[in-house]
Amino acid sequence: MADLFSSNAPAAPLAERLRPKRIDEVIGQPHLLGIGKPLRLAFESGKLHSMILWGPPGVGKTTLARLMAQAFDAEFVPLSAVLSGVKDIRDAIAQAQQMLQQHGRHTILFVDEVHRFNKSQQDAFLPYVEQGLVTFIGATTENPSFELNNALLSRAQVYVLQSLSELELGQLLERAQRTALDGLKFDDAARERIVGYADGDARRLLNVLEQLQTAASAANITNITTAFLDDTLAQKLRRFDKGGEAFYDQISALHKSVRGSNPDAALYWLVRMLDGGADPRYLSRRIVRMAWEDIGLADPRAIQLTMDAAQTYERLGSPEGELALAQAVLYMACAPKSNAGYVAYNAARAFVSQDGSREVPLHLRNAPTKLMKQLDYGKGYRYAHDEADGYAAGENYFPDDMPEVSFYQPTGCGLEAKIAEKLARLRDLDAQAGEPDKKQKN
Repeated sequence: MADLFSSNAPAAPLAERLRPKRIDEVIGQPHLLGIGKPLRLAFESGKLHSMILWGPPGVGKTTLARLMAQAFDAEFVPLSAVLSGVKDIRDAIAQAQQMLQQHGRHTILFVDEVHRFNKSQQDAFLPYVEQGLVTFIGATTENPSFELNNALLSRAQVYVLQSLSELELGQLLERAQRTALDGLKFDDAARERIVGYADGDARRLLNVLEQLQTAASAANITNITTAFLDDTLAQKLRRFDKGGEAFYDQISALHKSVRGSNPDAALYWLVRMLDGGADPRYLSRRIVRMAWEDIGLADPRAIQLTMDAAQTYERLGSPEGELALAQAVLYMACAPKSNAGYVAYNAARAFVSQDGSREVPLHLRNAPTKLMKQLDYGKGYRYAHDEADGYAAGENYFPDDMPEVSFYQPTGCGLEAKIAEKLARLRDLDAQAGEPDKKQKN
């Protein structure tokens, strides 16, 4: 009969087995952990200090906190802000007091997802941080400036962690192969897709490697191909990877659907990408860009709405914040379209890059000193507000020797139709002034 108390517990998850034991084993964050960099110096200083580790999931926030406790021989007390309340904080503080009194050991209080704590919960452990009973290390995926109390922020150094690069994820994959995957191999295309799917998240990479190891063992294979990925992880990898051709094809399809005023198609491609694991923050940046490039002054509300949607996502995260992105996409698809501002900007850049540095006309120069006035700076300038209709008809605002240009050509769509009418009327006033200025007025 088997011993009921024998060790038959399942092996720890791959991510836990590969958790670095020393600071030199950490992959990524060279801007913080390189020689002479801030976190490296913190480890080497011999002095603990409270800190906030801010960065996306899977970049090593918990690992660094654990390594800090190990380096300083401190008790490591973890709390999850998602699951913990004030009572749990008090229990953690009591544990810290006991460790100090009975064993002389200092405590690192690690709070994961600290942005989930409300103000009263944050205030609950602040006095003990001030007293030095505990060293506070908080981990957050959200901007601490918005989510944490100023009192707490003032007592903690904020370190910004970055997503792992493809090269760093490749190094982690190779480490897993050497130490934990029992000889499992990957062809180049499969390796590229797995790294792309991980999207900078080490934990995500290790989780998918563990799933592949289980599937490969069941299938009695040792070499992972893209065909095996499609068969085994179709619901995980979908049909695109960050950086892959299909990923950019879908971004292109989303952009073109918005530009083509098809709200259903635009929504479809957005949801496809979200469902496939695309970073919503990346999508929010592209959505804002679409508003400026393809709608512009035809409907300036689209610009504000997309900015609001991006900010809403930052506040709410997934999945709640994704609704804001969806509605922004629907609005843009239905809005009047104009790329006139985009075309004008590119035309102006092209002109300036090839043109010389022309002098500002004297009448447009500022004259804050007596000498400048004596040199005729500002002389002859016509203050538009003092003119009929608030417009100085016939005035020139370009360098005197500059050829005629007309960068901005408003369309007849939305608000730009009214802009076009106004500019046409102003040009008529220029002509009536007897000094027609065919150059575009600003």
